[in-house]
Amino acid sequence: MSSKQLNMVQAINSTLDYALSKNDSVVLLGEDIGRDGGVFRVTEGLQAKYGSDRVIDTPLVELGIVGMSIGMALNGMKPIPEIQFQDFIFTAFDQLVNQAAKLRYRSGGQFNVPMILRTPYGGGIKGGLYHSQSGEAYFAHTAGLTVISPSNPYDAKGLLMSALEYEDPIIFLEPKKLYRSTKVDVPDEEYKVPIGKASIVREGNDLTIVTYGSMVPVVSGTVEKNKIDAEIIDLRTIMPYDGEAILQSVKKTGRAMIVHEAPRTLGMGAEISAFLAERAIDYLMGPILRVTGPDTPFPYRLEDYYLPNERKIMKAIGKLMEFR
Repeated sequence: MSSKQLNMVQAINSTLDYALSKNDSVVLLGEDIGRDGGVFRVTEGLQAKYGSDRVIDTPLVELGIVGMSIGMALNGMKPIPEIQFQDFIFTAFDQLVNQAAKLRYRSGGQFNVPMILRTPYGGGIKGGLYHSQSGEAYFAHTAGLTVISPSNPYDAKGLLMSALEYEDPIIFLEPKKLYRSTKVDVPDEEYKVPIGKASIVREGNDLTIVTYGSMVPVVSGTVEKNKIDAEIIDLRTIMPYDGEAILQSVKKTGRAMIVHEAPRTLGMGAEISAFLAERAIDYLMGPILRVTGPDTPFPYRLEDYYLPNERKIMKAIGKLMEFR
């Protein structure tokens, strides 16, 4: 199988190119995604190749982008809308939560919305409070929405390939911090990473660290640098998350912590902590710890302080390892 060294932008671009070439019902739409290739250039070159009726520059109206996509999906198309920053989704929140997520249930299975909404999210560019939020918990809380966040170019392509065959709405969260941070071998051929299946990034025996998105390389780098015998789980799919993989790991290690950059209260760390408290309490040797962003707006100048880092992760590991 041939492959190329690609970053996440290139991996997603090549997958969208593949989708457009193989399926005439696939349409991309969003703000500046055509002629300019999007604010992060993820769709660069696709309008020139497929035309402005397949890669559509829309007005600056997120409500309209999502509403049009739902209409397309209900009429046999496969829309892949892009919201320029995840923070801007909130003006289209009603369309996502009350329409796209509920149409299959509301219609008794007569209608479904096979839409993939792509959007960059999280910190990494010092964009401040309106361009750096991590809102995955809003969408994970909504029945009918599948929420995905890849942590590397290989998974980005494989998960997007799987999403192309999905019959219900997907929120595809792309960590902007990872867009160009690394390159890995990505096969030229079609392949799929299963939705709802976590990845064991690193096996270990002393503790389990559950994470996803931009925090995967931060956690991995911290563990490797400090020679910690930790098992690292990359959720890949935030909802539905792979509870069985988490449970089996914690049964082995006896210690658990969750790392994410989204705010602490009611985040995915809280959900996974509750899951483990209900299912793995007999195996735990210490408290379930969370290393997260604080419950504040995302700052402009203090991004490095806001985000989880090696110091915060090691402090939590030290506390957890005190329990024997």
